[in-house]
Amino acid sequence: QVQLVESGGGLVQAGGSLRLSCAGSGRTFRFDTMGWFRQAPGKEREFVAAITWSGGTTEYADSVKGRFTISRDNAKNTVYLQMNSLKPEDTAVYYCAADAPWGKREYNYWGQGTQVTVSS
Repeated sequence: QVQLVESGGGLVQAGGSLRLSCAGSGRTFRFDTMGWFRQAPGKEREFVAAITWSGGTTEYADSVKGRFTISRDNAKNTVYLQMNSLKPEDTAVYYCAADAPWGKREYNYWGQGTQVTVSS
């Protein structure tokens, strides 16, 4: 069974940091584009960041540029999202996703999500 499992979410004060992890199992994701999305209450899911299979190219939403960093460890089948200078508006459920054409948002695999809450 193919799975993506996120971890690392929690409650943090504004200005703080969190590091999310997403571990894949059931197949290798080392050749896939991987991404992070988020969904806040009452809002649609939105793109946060993506990374190519090699890690050589990344893309970020304007709202997180300069604060979030996506990375991956293909040996561990894991992608990370380092989140710094967190703001209350970053509060959302964060999802990782795998396997989509670069620049597209139609991913074939999704995790169940991890809650991030930023208090003011």
